[in-house]
Amino acid sequence: MRQAVIGAALLVAGAVCVALGLLPLTDLGELAARVLPVLGFVLGLTIVSELAADAGVFDRLADVAARIGGGRTIGLWGAVVVLAVVCTVFLSIDTTAVLLTPIVIALARRVGLPPMPFALTTVWLANTASLLLPVSNLTNLLAVDRIGLDGPLPFAGLMVWAALAGVVVPCAVLLVVFRGKLFGRYTPVEVRRPADPVFFGAASAVLVALVIALTVGVTVWVAALAAAVLLVVVAAFRAPSELKPSRVPWSTLVFAAGLFVVVETLHTTGITDPLVQAVSGGTGTGSLLLLGGAGAVSANVIDNLPAYLVLEPSAGHEALRYAALLIGVNAGCLITPWASLATLLWHARLSAEGVHLSWGRYMALGCVVAPLTVVAGILALRL
Repeated sequence: MRQAVIGAALLVAGAVCVALGLLPLTDLGELAARVLPVLGFVLGLTIVSELAADAGVFDRLADVAARIGGGRTIGLWGAVVVLAVVCTVFLSIDTTAVLLTPIVIALARRVGLPPMPFALTTVWLANTASLLLPVSNLTNLLAVDRIGLDGPLPFAGLMVWAALAGVVVPCAVLLVVFRGKLFGRYTPVEVRRPADPVFFGAASAVLVALVIALTVGVTVWVAALAAAVLLVVVAAFRAPSELKPSRVPWSTLVFAAGLFVVVETLHTTGITDPLVQAVSGGTGTGSLLLLGGAGAVSANVIDNLPAYLVLEPSAGHEALRYAALLIGVNAGCLITPWASLATLLWHARLSAEGVHLSWGRYMALGCVVAPLTVVAGILALRL
């Protein structure tokens, strides 16, 4: 609700800027052409992920992870790492933070293990593992056209080593922090049968088809909305009670739309120029570290999405600089609670599951893992 209120206020502020001529209608039209497909993708993917969770797809994946773990805690944690990375890469940061987190917590409790190491794994990897594909993070979708890469695979080719660092470094920190809890044994659980096999099968098929479509380069908003329509039709027959207006991510859409308009106005009026000029530069290691660091700091001050939008002009149409900025805002947003919307949503799910983690401890751990991940990611990018 708070996000929706802030988004509505931003939209009103944007409308005032347009009315006063601070944001010309031609610029507003160009902005709409850029961001409406992105918002369409967010809408479609959210609906697909929510209905797939209702069908039991993520529960099944968690049970399979428990079987793969083979009764060893470190094996189960490794399976959860793979599950979180795959979920983030192909289904976006929010799916991992919001939908996978409660399932992983429930899984840990089913096998008698402390849930915190697994819960922190999902939120860290939701952010840091979101570097590989355009669909992994909203910031990536905004950057991919600016970079000039044709399709998801060239984007992955640019980001692959940084994305690998974004997985390895947080996992190494988790192993050190929770070394006393990640080595032991548990009793494997049986794989549960879905309550509605037809709904489960349809949701699984739609999810697989969507992942393939997004990987081979189908227009992301078309693929996501088509998958959402298919799954809504199935749910109308198999689970009509799950089709509620509240499942539509209204607050996220309003917040993002308002944010786009306000930041575009700041660019148009030149207010952000001093900051952009301060971090402008070339593609040397020092310049990339400066830009990535600025992105990380800005993300922890004002959230990663506006941080990317504000600093985007400083990339100067250089692919490596866009990549460094993405590393900063995506892998560096692990310190403050508001640095990533996914983190706030994750903490809300954590509290709903009865798992307590103070923001003080979260921020202390973030001060360790965020700088290490950003520096490692940018150095890996130089490969």
